[in-house]
Formats: sequence, C-alpha cells, structure tokens
Amino acid sequence: MTVPAGARSSVAGSLVLSVALLAGCGGGSGGTSPPTTTTATGQLSPMAEVGRQIFSDTALSVSGKQSCATCHVADHAFAAADGRSVPLGGPHMDLPGLRATPSLMYASYAPAFKFASDGTPTGGFFRDGRSPTLADQAQQPFVTSFEMANADAAAVLQKLLTRPYLDQFEAVFGASVVSDPKQALASMGAALAAFQTEDVSFHPFTSKFDAYEAGTTTLTAAELQGLALFNDPTKGNCNACHVSTGSNNVRALFTDFTYDSIGLPRNWKIAANQAASALPYVPANGAQFAPAPYAYYDLGLCGPLRPDLDYRLSLCGAFKVPTLRNVAVKQNYFHNAAYDNLVDAVTWYATRDTNPTRWYRTEDGGIDGAFNDLPASLQGSINRDEVPYNPVTAPTLTSNDIELIVTFLCTLTDGYDPKQPASYRVPSQCQQAAAAARP
Repeated sequence: MTVPAGARSSVAGSLVLSVALLAGCGGGSGGTSPPTTTTATGQLSPMAEVGRQIFSDTALSVSGKQSCATCHVADHAFAAADGRSVPLGGPHMDLPGLRATPSLMYASYAPAFKFASDGTPTGGFFRDGRSPTLADQAQQPFVTSFEMANADAAAVLQKLLTRPYLDQFEAVFGASVVSDPKQALASMGAALAAFQTEDVSFHPFTSKFDAYEAGTTTLTAAELQGLALFNDPTKGNCNACHVSTGSNNVRALFTDFTYDSIGLPRNWKIAANQAASALPYVPANGAQFAPAPYAYYDLGLCGPLRPDLDYRLSLCGAFKVPTLRNVAVKQNYFHNAAYDNLVDAVTWYATRDTNPTRWYRTEDGGIDGAFNDLPASLQGSINRDEVPYNPVTAPTLTSNDIELIVTFLCTLTDGYDPKQPASYRVPSQCQQAAAAARP
C-alpha cells in the first residue's frame, strides 16, 4: 500500500529558495513524489504558517469580507458552501464569478501543465490549467476584479503591511521583500502553496476507501458493486479518467489530470450565461463563432480566461478532470455547476446521448439543442466515443447502477476511522443513495 511522503524540516530563507522548494513539491509533482506533509506533531514550517494566516485573512480583500477560506471551506472539501453556482466577490461582494469554485483537496499533487508526446494536455492549476504552479494560482484571486478585487500587487502589499503576521512574513522571505509589490505577492502565493502542501487537512487520505485498500475495513456489497461498475469499461468506465489505483508511491487520486470536453448543458443560473448579463468583465466571445446564439461561452482550454491556447480550436470545451475524492460533500458538480447532486451528475453521463431533451434547455425552460454550452462550430471536440457516451441502443447504466456508483463514490469522503466507523460523517445524499441501491 502506498502512502504519502513523510515530513520535511521547516523551510525558511530567501524567496528564491522558497519558490524553488515549492516547485519541487506542491507546484507540480503529478504523483511522481508526494507533497510534503506536516510532521507527526502537526508543526507547519514558518512559511506554511504564514500561508495559513493569509488563507483566512479577509482584510486582504477590497471588500474586507473575502479570503481564500470564504470560497474554499474546509468542511466542504475546501470548495464552496454558499449554495450558489458561482461565488460572489468584488469590492462590494456582489459580483458573480464565471466558474464554480473547485476543491483544493489534493490540489498539491497536480503536475505542471504540459502536452504529452501524443498531444494530450495534462496538469496545471485552475480548471483550464493556466497557472503553472500552485503558488502562481494562489496569487490570482487577490487581483481578480470579481474576487478579492485589488487593483494590482501594490494594492495587495499595502494591505499586507497592516497585518499582524507581517513580522513572520518578513522573517521567512526577508525584510526587503516588501519593497517590491510583485515579489511580495509572489511570496504570498508561495506561502499559500506551502500551507496547502504541508497541512494534512488538504490531503489526509482517510476515506473509507483508503481503509479498505489498507485492509482495515470492508466495503458493503453495494459499495463493492459500485466500485466494479465504476471500473467496468462497458458500464460506468469512470476509471478511464478518474483513475482508481495508485502509482508512483501515491494513493489513488481519482483523476489522471487530463482534460475532456463532455458537452455539459448551459447553466442559466450563472449570470455571465444570461442574455441580459451586462457584467463588464465577461468576455463577449460568442460573436466570433457566429451564428452561435449566445454572447458568452466558457471554452476551457481555449479561452477566454486562458488566451494562450485560443488558436487551438480542437481544445475548446475541454476542462481539467477533477479528483473525485470528497466529491459527495461538494455542493455542485462540473466547472459550470450544472448539477447539485451526484445522482443527476452520473445520470447525465449515462443519458446525455439517449435523452438529451431532459438536460438541454433554453434560458426560459424550453428544449434547446444538445451541447448548448458550446458553439456548433466547436462541438466536434466533444467526447462521443468513450463509454458511457453514445451507446448503441440504451444507456450502459440502469438507475440502480447509478445509485450503486454514487454509493461507492461516497466511500471517498475523508474522515473515516476504522476503529469507530459509526462516527463517520455520511453526507445526506450518500444516505439516500445507499437506501435506494440494490446490490
């Protein structure tokens, strides 16, 4: 059984050394070597301790009400907990975002973005991989207009200079770091990456599935059958992207870090998707794909938030495959929060091509064309070949199969103690699926 790597000694010193160390662990390990975790006593390095304080500090935002922890809530797998499809931010906390908040759980295992030898895009941070490292990704919300909304790095630095942990920050990165706003913001990103990399809360590997793999508990008949359906290439085929086996001394992460265009339906709850939207930060890119009916499309790898690959039209609509660990405690699913429960999410996979009118709707609730969140000229990139898509006659999964798969997915929730199984926090949707599943 593979396990995460052990602790590494405290990190301090110059910014150059700090960023170099992070690039070797949380910035892009890709499973080749596990991230550093806390010591047996739970001690964080000085850098990670600074990152811990930054993570929860709302004073670093223009509104004074938003921090990393506002959107990335620990009890919800460091994802959203506000019931919205996308988070609110900006100077007055009233500007809606463009994508659902991703979980930060196990994020430190992601490799840097690259194209494999066969051309497959892999890794990176954010849902489109546009940040090369966890440290770089952590900087962006501070200066995004509809998030923490600082005008620039200098504005972030002015807030940092008032914080009670400034002395600790300077002790880690050097007093001169506050004379350069860009370097100061980069140091903040490095500290946040260190916190997410070292603090075991972000990657505990304490699910019931982990205990099962370790031989310290058993799965129920329904959970085992759900796992079999999950792995079966003729049924769920989930394992094709959400890999259920570990490698390179890392336990199964339930993602291969690749990208896929799956043709999700448009979520009309997202303000940017609505016809009446007049948000100044929403890129009106629909016109270039005329006669596309909508003003804005989120195209993933090819933009508009990631402009460097906008010429690679074959990548349009592709988003990073997320980990399924702790998926049952999330409030919504997919980059556009298309669904708010696992049964609907899995059912959509199984019936996307056999019953499209169930899923694809216009803004007023009428039936829309399939794959309505992509312009017609870009729909050739959609995955139509793998199971469970495009079955010959009927869906590859029955409704009971779907309940069984969801029952298995619930075993990926961290916090299971094989010595006290009754204390396991079972999400409500897991209780419902287990009651409905018939092994």
